[in-house]
Amino acid sequence: MKFSVNQKGLKSWEGSVLAIGLLEGNIKSQLAILNEVCDSLSISTCLEKKDFSGKKGEILELQFLNHSPEKLLLIGLGKLEDLLLDNLREGAALASKASIGSTGKFGIMFPWDPFNPSSAAKAVAEAVRLSIFKDIRFQSDPKSQKLPEEVELIGLPEDAIGIIKEVDPICSGVEIARELVGAPPNNLTPAALASKAIEIAKEFSLSYKILDKADCKKKGMGAYLAVAQGSDLEPRFIHLTYKPKGTINRRIALIGKGLTFDSGGYNLKVGASQIEMMKYDMGGSAAVIGAARAIGEISPMGTEIHFIVASCENMVNGSAVHPGDIVTASNGKTIEINNTDAEGRLTLADALVYACKLKPDSIVDLATLTGACVIALGEEIAGLWVNKDSLANELKEASNLCGEKLWRMPLQDSYKDGLKSMLADIKNTGPRAGGSITAALFLKEFIEEDIAWAHIDIAGTCWADKDRGIDPAGATGFGVRTLVNWACKSN
Repeated sequence: MKFSVNQKGLKSWEGSVLAIGLLEGNIKSQLAILNEVCDSLSISTCLEKKDFSGKKGEILELQFLNHSPEKLLLIGLGKLEDLLLDNLREGAALASKASIGSTGKFGIMFPWDPFNPSSAAKAVAEAVRLSIFKDIRFQSDPKSQKLPEEVELIGLPEDAIGIIKEVDPICSGVEIARELVGAPPNNLTPAALASKAIEIAKEFSLSYKILDKADCKKKGMGAYLAVAQGSDLEPRFIHLTYKPKGTINRRIALIGKGLTFDSGGYNLKVGASQIEMMKYDMGGSAAVIGAARAIGEISPMGTEIHFIVASCENMVNGSAVHPGDIVTASNGKTIEINNTDAEGRLTLADALVYACKLKPDSIVDLATLTGACVIALGEEIAGLWVNKDSLANELKEASNLCGEKLWRMPLQDSYKDGLKSMLADIKNTGPRAGGSITAALFLKEFIEEDIAWAHIDIAGTCWADKDRGIDPAGATGFGVRTLVNWACKSN
C-alpha cells in the first residue's frame, strides 16, 4: 500500500474511494467541500434520511455508478472542541475497513488544521494500514483481501511527505510483531524466534549474536535457565545490534520477555488463567524484534540500539524447576522461587544484567508480566515503571505520538518488603496486593543504579479479544511504535 500527499484538494482528484471526515454539528456547511466531487443536494438528502450528524464513530457509505469516486465515505469525528489525534485514527480505521473490496486510489480528507500536519499524516496513515491487517497464514484455503493500491491524504502541506516515509517500516514492524504473537507455540519455538531475528538482522544490516544453553550457563544465567529446564526445547538468548553511521550520542537497550509458551510450570495455569492463550507470553519480545525491523530500515542517526530477548518455554517435566528452589542470577543475587508461574521476571533478570554490562544510557523492557496490571489498567493501557523522570517523560511523549497509551505507576520502595526471603536474597513474588508493583521492584534489583530504566507491562494491551479500531481482534503489536518513536528521537 503506497501513501502520498495531495496538496491540490478535491477539485482534480480522481479515485475509487473517498473518505471525508465531518465534525459533529452544522453538517450542511461542511458539505460545501463536496460540491467539487458530488451533487451536494443528493448527499444532504441522504444525510437527513440516515440521520447522520457527525458523531464520533458514525459512518455513511454512498455508492455511485460511472462516477469518481465510486464510493464516498462520510466519517463522523465528533465535536471540534473534543477532537484528538485518536479521533483521526479511529475515523481512518473505519474508512479503511470500509474500503476493503475496492482497488485503485483511496483518498482521505480530514480536518487537519487543529494538528501538526506531520503528526496527523502519520497517525492516519498508520491507522489505515494497521486496521486492515489480517493473519491468514494458518488457514488451509486463505482468501486474500482486495485493497486500494494507493492512499492519498488530501489537503496536507508538502512537508508532511517526509514523515509518511516512516509509515511502511513502522507498520511492517508492527505486522511482524502481530504475526509472532499470533503464531501457535508449535510453530513459534525459541529456535524459530531466534531464526526470525537473524532473518531481520541479515536483511537490515544489524549484527547478531545467539547464545545457546551452554553459552548462557557460562555467563551464570541461573534464573533464565531455571525457567527453561522444564522444556524439551532448548532456550535461545537473542542479541541484535543496530549501529548508526557517524557519531554515536547515546546507547540504549530494548529487552522483550520471550516465553513462547507459558504453562505456569508446577504452579500450573488452571481455571480462568487462559493457558491456551499463553502463546502470547512473548509479546514483549515480538515488540522488540518488530522495532528492530523498523529501526533497521529507518536507520536513525546518533543512537546505538541493542535488542535483547531471553527466549524459552515454561513447561513441566521431571527436570522442571520446583516451587521452593533457590537459583542464582548472573549478578550473583539468589532467588527463592515461590511461584513457578512468575517466570518472566526470572528470564528478564538475567537479560537485564546482560544489558547493564553493555553500559547503555537507558534500558527499556517490555513484558506480558502480570495479571495484576490488567486488573489495574484494563486492556488498552500499559503500565510504566521507571527510575528516572526524564526517561518517563520521553516514553510518554513517544507513546502519545502513536496513540499507544502508557500510565506511570509507582515504584513504592516499601513494597519491597513483600519480596523478602528467609533463605535467599529475594523471592520472585510478593503478596497479591500490588502485584504489578512488586514485579517491577523485583526487576529493579537487576539494574545498575546509574542506568535509566523503564519497565512496561503489556499484559493487557498485547492481545485484543475484539476489534479495537486500529487493532483488529488478535495480536496488537503493542509497543513497536512507542519503541521506534523513542529510539529514533533526535538526540
